[in-house]
Amino acid sequence: MTVFGMLRVTPVTDEDITEEVAGAIEALEEHDVEYETNPMSTVIEAEDVDALLAAVGAAHQAVPGDHVETLLQIDDRRDETMRACRKTEKVEAELGREARSDRE
Repeated sequence: MTVFGMLRVTPVTDEDITEEVAGAIEALEEHDVEYETNPMSTVIEAEDVDALLAAVGAAHQAVPGDHVETLLQIDDRRDETMRACRKTEKVEAELGREARSDRE
């Protein structure tokens, strides 16, 4: 079984949040998950939903402040095991190219 999560943890503040977001990502290192961060969120891959939720909870708790918002979307594939990179590879095979623009 493979579970994917798209996670965004954001302290609600007018200040720069880079340090807090980095702390949330660092908290994922304590868990048996794989992750990749992009400009909008972090995609997490776990063996089961319990492992995913434990990692997400740690990321949420790692962000200090009086007001923290966490958004989590879960894709719980129960009928087969597929890696996140394989999902991207399938789309790129259909496109015949990388799934990104060539603009810089």
